[in-house]
Amino acid sequence: MSSMSSQSMNKVLVVDDDEDQCRLLAEALAGQGYVTCTAADGIYALQQIDAFRPDAIITDLNMPRMDGLELMAEIKRREMTTPVIALTAFGSVEQAVEIVHDLKAFWFLEKPLKLGVLVPLLQRALSQQHLLRETDRLNLELSMQGLLGCLVGKSPAMQRVFSLIRQVAPSSASVLITGESGTGKEMVAREIHRLSRRATGPFVAINCTALPETLIESELFGHERGAFTGAAERRAGCFEQSHDGTLLLDEIGDMPIQTQAKLLRVLEDMRVRRLGAKTEIQIDSRVIAATNRPPEESVRMQLLREDLYYRLNVFRLELPPLRDRREDIAPIAQIMIHNLNKRHETRVTDLMPPVLQRLEEHDWPGNVRELRNVIERAVILAHEGPIRTDHLQMDPSTSISLPLPRQVGDMMTLEPGLPLAKAEEAYIQLTLKHLKYNRRDTAAALGISLRTLQTRLGELRDQARQEGGTDDELEASDESTLDQLERNHILRILRETHGVVTAAAERLGVPRTTLNAMMKKQGISRMDL
Repeated sequence: MSSMSSQSMNKVLVVDDDEDQCRLLAEALAGQGYVTCTAADGIYALQQIDAFRPDAIITDLNMPRMDGLELMAEIKRREMTTPVIALTAFGSVEQAVEIVHDLKAFWFLEKPLKLGVLVPLLQRALSQQHLLRETDRLNLELSMQGLLGCLVGKSPAMQRVFSLIRQVAPSSASVLITGESGTGKEMVAREIHRLSRRATGPFVAINCTALPETLIESELFGHERGAFTGAAERRAGCFEQSHDGTLLLDEIGDMPIQTQAKLLRVLEDMRVRRLGAKTEIQIDSRVIAATNRPPEESVRMQLLREDLYYRLNVFRLELPPLRDRREDIAPIAQIMIHNLNKRHETRVTDLMPPVLQRLEEHDWPGNVRELRNVIERAVILAHEGPIRTDHLQMDPSTSISLPLPRQVGDMMTLEPGLPLAKAEEAYIQLTLKHLKYNRRDTAAALGISLRTLQTRLGELRDQARQEGGTDDELEASDESTLDQLERNHILRILRETHGVVTAAAERLGVPRTTLNAMMKKQGISRMDL
């Protein structure tokens, strides 16, 4: 296809208040094979953009009503990718930087205009636009084959996630990503960023659980020198660092309530004030939040402000656990093997059928993160050739679908005619002990929500007190009630993690704030460790 015929497919909008200059330039471009349209100012240009749908825009800067700078600012606000070439008779280096960098124009040319310079530049702008569209098309094709960037999934559940990612990525809407730990929430956030208009900008992630309460505001908003003890120099916070890009607030439900109030204010007007500063800074950052706990539960427990939840929950993405999309395990594992071969200089080929069967039968409470750890160990052990069952090192205690043992001390038996409440109580107790009193895993094994399990345990305790005045009916061993067992279990994990609450919370499968509440309830202090 000749350049003339390919150009005839491209439409160019020329914007200039000088009627003669505008007409002459449009005619010259028409002579080069472009379809052209004109506008006398920015306001009329916006109308033509909606009606004409140009592939490129050439605009003068100095115009009445709405000038070229205002027009480009509006194009940027609409998050349009149409390339813009700016023309002016009063150019300067500072103005060129503002137009090309801040307003996202493709290029800046001074008048009097030379057609021999403009046409090659216009061709280059249109070629780049074509490449961007082709990249989007290829990404769409890959996603339909089970791939979207670094995400893998042929299951209907993941295909729905891919579809939602493609829909929300081009917008500027806030996104709330929910899902269990290890389901890939940060990877989804990165994919949204990659497919957005901000892809060339920074992607900054902050884990609200990993930071002490005394540092999180400094990390988010930055600080001036001397703002607090240890602030030896000025530091930009995550909002400033993510300007023109994307900020991921991971585990938003674990952010201190006081900080949530300040965060809400920043999200409302996108202005941030460093700690110790007197003035605010305008920022332009897309915010994505993630949480492994149902946000409605966090709101109910007063761990997440309701107004912040509604501000973040503009677009909701819920990631399915790996056990609900077992057909994705094989392709995920194969891609992991490919990547791990490069890292460890191994030559592992694939999975033996019995290995794949074991992987698909496992319940993966740690989701994709747990699968990756299992595959990485297997790749290192196998080194080359296929992965066999003897290469797998899977912890049976992490599987919540393994047959439960029938023994608690002696063989547990259920007598005919035993009241259902008593049978339920015994089975809950058996499951709790088998899963080391991890209530989250117990709830999953019983097929109920964590909230339902906690409610039922409370009801059983109340019933036991009413019947006998003690918790004896709920004893899990000869010496401890459930509360005592919970206390002992928390103490053991805290000691194993050397008193690091964040690490202990991760081991227990609960947020740090929840563990702090459990420690307070059980009367656990540093002296106990």
